[in-house]
Amino acid sequence: MCGRFTLRTPQARLIEQFAVPDFPQLPLRFNIAPSQEIVVVRQHPGGRRREAVMARWGLVPTWAKDPNKGNRPINARGETAAEKPMFRTAFRSRRCLVPADGYYEWQQSGEGKQPYFIHMRDDGPFALAGLWERWHRGEQVIQSCTIITTAANPLTRPIHERMPVILPPQVYDVWLDAEFADVDHLTELLRPYDGDAMQVYPVGRGVNRPAYDAPGCIVEADIESDEAVESVETVEAEGGDVAPGRLF
Repeated sequence: MCGRFTLRTPQARLIEQFAVPDFPQLPLRFNIAPSQEIVVVRQHPGGRRREAVMARWGLVPTWAKDPNKGNRPINARGETAAEKPMFRTAFRSRRCLVPADGYYEWQQSGEGKQPYFIHMRDDGPFALAGLWERWHRGEQVIQSCTIITTAANPLTRPIHERMPVILPPQVYDVWLDAEFADVDHLTELLRPYDGDAMQVYPVGRGVNRPAYDAPGCIVEADIESDEAVESVETVEAEGGDVAPGRLF
């Protein structure tokens, strides 16, 4: 699955990566969590150009009576998204890209869940495959989204059996094309990303708390020590800087 991710990439690099000239200036995010507003890239409803808009993470179906109640999935399984009533209409015409530059997964063990940070070896941005929806009642309009997942690659499988779908730039146009509805072809794009291009390391359990959104989230932790999270959060609480990398 994908339940937390990061977006720390400078605006200029995101403009280049996603070909959206007016990509918004965003604050650095180290722990983006469900129900928060996130940026998504989609095809502009009135034309072929791309646009970047904010959407609530957790899909609100058009038929929902109350947008704040009921199932608001943050993930959709790539194997079944084209058929599930919750996702199938959006899968055919409302696909999007979710810009990210890292994400977290939790490994279950006898001592609890250990978070890991997963990113590209060059630490560059990438696109998560997503679906978006527009819910409205009267003057109230909510744009929301979900992130598509697939089976984990060999690198991440020891941590979790699922991973978000990462799309390479050469398929952005096809994925975003609202008029392209070849379900078989689209589903074929939802495959595990090459693990050789990725890197993974453990981080402190402070990332478990959505309120903790700071550079210390991505500092590599010594999983044999419980001091890692405390040390990072103490430094930040005292106004210090924590550089990404290994803490111990």
